[in-house]
Amino acid sequence: MSAVPPFGGIEIVERVGSTSDLCRERAAAGAADGYAILAREQTAGRGSRGRGWVSVAGNLHLSVLLREAAAMAEAGGYALLAGLALIEALDPLRPAAATLTLKWPNDVLCDGRKLAGVLIETAADAAGHLGWLVLGFGANLRLAPDLPDRPSIALGTAAAPEQVAAAVIERVAHWRARRRREGWPAVQAAWSARAHPPGTPLVVAAAGERVSGAFAGLAADGTLLLATPGGTRRFSAGEVLLGSTLPNEAGHAARR
Repeated sequence: MSAVPPFGGIEIVERVGSTSDLCRERAAAGAADGYAILAREQTAGRGSRGRGWVSVAGNLHLSVLLREAAAMAEAGGYALLAGLALIEALDPLRPAAATLTLKWPNDVLCDGRKLAGVLIETAADAAGHLGWLVLGFGANLRLAPDLPDRPSIALGTAAAPEQVAAAVIERVAHWRARRRREGWPAVQAAWSARAHPPGTPLVVAAAGERVSGAFAGLAADGTLLLATPGGTRRFSAGEVLLGSTLPNEAGHAARR
């Protein structure tokens, strides 16, 4: 395994269990803000809500460390920021007839199929504030694995993962700078412009219940607002499906 690079560099490894696991180890060992690790192959990639992430050679397996002096409550904002950075890095590579969209909070869909996603992991400091975040990016660049519970798609691009990783890191840096200058509303506005519009039918499965409604935008902390017959509900996590059915009813689901 290569040595840890200086600030802003990307550590490239041939094979690792999980880039995010290794990034967390580097964070605990004192790696600097902006450290990133890219793997050509993962053997134990993770998705959100306990799912595995199928890692195919030629696809993107990237984790980036951010050290932020912020409240833990702001972690949800970084999920939106990461999804926005990812879609902007992938958009130039899409086929001309394809459309990329964001699904709350940070999935990237290509013509409604799962193309990419982000897993956010955080650690608190001694005062209970946000110590650091690991942003784990996965994207189907070359091939889309067959998934039993949701449709997937790949860009079919010849772009090297290193090229895409550099673009993702550049967009993360861009949106961090915008957030510092303009606050979270700037990030949310840009995210909303690339996402499902207000009024889109959604189903959210969270905390043992299933709630149908219509997307009603984002709260100030980045949580999802769902308009239901009983009033507007807020969700900070959950299984989200565009449309009116849940995964076990439709036969698939886009991963959160």
